[in-house]
Amino acid sequence: MKKEFDQRIYNLVLKHIKFLKTLPQNTFSYEITKQALRSGCSIGANYFESRGALSPKDFKNFFAISLKSANETLFWLKIIGDLNIVSAQLRSEHSELIKEIEEIAKILASSIITMKKREI
Repeated sequence: MKKEFDQRIYNLVLKHIKFLKTLPQNTFSYEITKQALRSGCSIGANYFESRGALSPKDFKNFFAISLKSANETLFWLKIIGDLNIVSAQLRSEHSELIKEIEEIAKILASSIITMKKREI
């Protein structure tokens, strides 16, 4: 299961980057896209960085940062959608990306809850 989730997060980040590359690169959308890129890549970076955690608390903190990044990425993707930066051809890809990030965020949140319960 862990390897499957590792691959799922990795694939998500790749899809996210590829999706953002399709957006217009004008001054207006550039800053929004840049923020979405940073937060989206941070989901995977912090998840994978948790492997080098120095303590259980450190491990949980990496998951928490990954979850926060997922929530921020959802915000930026919804802004991108609401401002109609996404072309009609890419709307389904945009929706699928949002859905996948929401599912990964739920898994991360559930993992954090489990970690907190084990601390007691």
